[in-house]
Amino acid sequence: MVDYHSAGQPYPYGGNGLGPNGDYMAQEDDWDRDLLLDPAWEKQQRKTFTAWCNSHLRKAGTQIENIDEDFRDGLKLMLLLEVISGERLPKPERGKMRVHKINNVNKALDFIASKGVKLVSIGAEEIVDGNAKMTLGMIWTIILRFAIQDISVEETSAKEGLLLWCQRKTAPYKNVNVQNFHISWKDGLAFNALIHRHRPELIEYDKLRKDDPVTNLNNAFEVAEKYLDIPKMLDAEDIVNTARPDEKAIMTYVSSFYHAFSGAQKAETAANRICKVLAVNQENEHLMEDYEKLASDLLEWIKRTIPWLEDRSPQKTIQEMQQKLEDFRDYRRIHKPPKVQEKCQLEINFNTLQTKLRLSNRPAFMPSEGKMVLDINNGWQHLEQAEKGYEEWLLNEIRRLERLDHLAEKFRQKASIHEAWTEGKEAMLKQKDYETATLSDIKALIRKHEAFESDLAAHQDRVEQIAAIAQELNELDYYDSPSVNARCQKICDQWDVLGSLTHSRREALEKTEKQLEMIDELHLEYAKRAAPFNNWMESAMEDLQDMFIVHTIEEIEGLIAAHDQFKSTLPDADKEREAILGIQREAQRIADFNSIKLSGNNPYTSVTPQIINSKWERVQQLVPKRDHALLDEQSKQQSNEHLRRQFASQANIVGPWIQTKMEEIGRISIEMNGTLEDQLNHLKQYEQSIVDYKPNIDLLEQQHQLIQEALIFDNKHTNYTMEHIRVGWEQLLTTIARTINEVENQILTRDAKGISQEQMQEFRASFNHFDKGDAEFNRIMSVVDPNNSGIVTFQAFIDFMSRETTDTDTADQVIASFKVLAGDKNYITAEELLRELPPDQAEYCIARMAPYQGPDTVPGALDYKSFSTALYGESDL
Repeated sequence: MVDYHSAGQPYPYGGNGLGPNGDYMAQEDDWDRDLLLDPAWEKQQRKTFTAWCNSHLRKAGTQIENIDEDFRDGLKLMLLLEVISGERLPKPERGKMRVHKINNVNKALDFIASKGVKLVSIGAEEIVDGNAKMTLGMIWTIILRFAIQDISVEETSAKEGLLLWCQRKTAPYKNVNVQNFHISWKDGLAFNALIHRHRPELIEYDKLRKDDPVTNLNNAFEVAEKYLDIPKMLDAEDIVNTARPDEKAIMTYVSSFYHAFSGAQKAETAANRICKVLAVNQENEHLMEDYEKLASDLLEWIKRTIPWLEDRSPQKTIQEMQQKLEDFRDYRRIHKPPKVQEKCQLEINFNTLQTKLRLSNRPAFMPSEGKMVLDINNGWQHLEQAEKGYEEWLLNEIRRLERLDHLAEKFRQKASIHEAWTEGKEAMLKQKDYETATLSDIKALIRKHEAFESDLAAHQDRVEQIAAIAQELNELDYYDSPSVNARCQKICDQWDVLGSLTHSRREALEKTEKQLEMIDELHLEYAKRAAPFNNWMESAMEDLQDMFIVHTIEEIEGLIAAHDQFKSTLPDADKEREAILGIQREAQRIADFNSIKLSGNNPYTSVTPQIINSKWERVQQLVPKRDHALLDEQSKQQSNEHLRRQFASQANIVGPWIQTKMEEIGRISIEMNGTLEDQLNHLKQYEQSIVDYKPNIDLLEQQHQLIQEALIFDNKHTNYTMEHIRVGWEQLLTTIARTINEVENQILTRDAKGISQEQMQEFRASFNHFDKGDAEFNRIMSVVDPNNSGIVTFQAFIDFMSRETTDTDTADQVIASFKVLAGDKNYITAEELLRELPPDQAEYCIARMAPYQGPDTVPGALDYKSFSTALYGESDL
């Protein structure tokens, strides 16, 4: 390395000594260069520069003890530069090797060079090696650049500016004549004069004596350290006992006084600006909190209601489902209407708040996540979708339960008939009466068994019907399916047993048949014809007692036609009955003619003429009962048709009326003339005319109630459902309320901005002919449509036009004001806020400022930059 003495450097530490703005250090006389070797000079600079560094490093929670040792690894040097510049340096290397230290120091030197300071003969190796003179020279370069260079007084800067500032401030004081930064300060009066000029309560200047420099210096240094937060950088004895105090040390010390006092006069202006901004923001925050609470309450109600509407837990009975339907009707009539009004009021409050924010030059209010008007509309849409699906489910579930009840009753009837038929059949098939029977008895038993098999086959269809009904009940999730399945399984198992026993008995009878030949053909013929006729009568009785469920006139008329068709077959059935009874009479006649004594009943069948006549009489009784039931149902369906037509007639009037009113509101909002007050009165009168139409909606609700109570599920006479009418009515009320709110906000904007009626009409004309264009259009759209909804209201357009010429506070101005209060630090403390601002607004800032996270942070440091940008909705750059 070249020695700066032998190389004839104009600046004793290396570097050009000029800084970027002047050559104030270019001329150093021979006497000053010789002083570099003076131990007193080195002691003063060590103490002053160490104190100056620590005054900044304490902001980052650290300090140095030995200036040429503690900067050797470059870590605290980089930290010092970050604190005084407010900028972030490259990440330091944490290794302990020499190369790591050199790299860190080079990063610091590169940063100094990036600020316009040329470093000559000061290298990283000298700093790492602990070269005291090079280290002091580097620190002096930093002090020049960051503490002295930017001082400007009456068109002079740096050293000359600082000297002129001292001369102006001390001019009125006796025995003070500041001409330089060395001997002019030896007696201490200049230091005391600076303090007294700015803080007269701290110094009793008239009691100071020029011949007592040590006392004067100690007094100034102690007062500065205690009340001005300026650390003691020199000892009074070092200055007094030196022929010429070190100029760099004095300049460094004096610059601290300059920076301490220069910001005081700005504090009051900065505090006033902050108070104004905070007052506006506090008012707006109250409005935002009100919106957040109302939105939270409405969203919470929606959140609670949707799970109830989405609950699809089926009930076991129609009565339970009808109770659910009644609860749903209460929700529609009682619980939902107030929430519709709250939703409308919430949108009106939101628009009013946005208008006030625009008038105070604040960013558009962005509710917390999930509480935007769009979020509420989405939640409401979800609610109505769940509501619609819930009603459809209720109606379908009632239909399903009706179907299940019908099927279950049908199953029980058929099962009871079958169980009654099978009673005793198993015991009959197991008896061995053929072992002791005569030939005629055997032949009778064979014929009787054949008749039983015919009867058994005839009952096969009923068993299959019972199994099919049980299967359908399972598929429809009938609540009592286990008992149905158990009963069905018992019937099927018994049917299998009867089939097996029937087969076994036939084999036994056929084995014995070869020994028996006599047979009573007439009895056999009777049995063969009586059995199917008996089955037909049983089936007819079952059908005549069968339950039915219909929903339309066409369905009941179909059942009536089928019943009429059945009645038309009765004459032929009566002829068959007479024929069967004739066979029995013929057998008896032959027996009597041939003196044959019959043993009793027909041995081939249990169906006696008395049974046939009894069942036939029962059929004759059931026919008129069936007629009456069908006619009653027909009357009911005719009444339901009347209800459908009555509802359709009213709905076909109300539906088009609502649509017409919606279209009229659209035209009125565009074509309105006259003053805003006239327009507002006209809209409110129009709104009242809509409210007066409410009885027609209520009448339609009553008719819809009758339809639902009658369990009518469709209406072919109209395309309008009650749900369509309700939604249209709610949209109509919401649309007129929004239109009225827009005019009210226009009046609020007009009064706040002083816009005349002619200007308002001109804005309206410009708005109606507004067309998309270039990048300027995109800028305007970002202002009038901050939420990117794709829609620009006339209110937003008025706000934009009136705001274009308004000069208001900005986030940068507020940040600059806070920086003044903070003493040029990148953070501010609670004590500083309480000292400079009114108590309520100071507490407001303390409660909302985030902790400062910079490298120079200290306990209790607050981040005023992010707070200021948040006030205006800007990102913290």
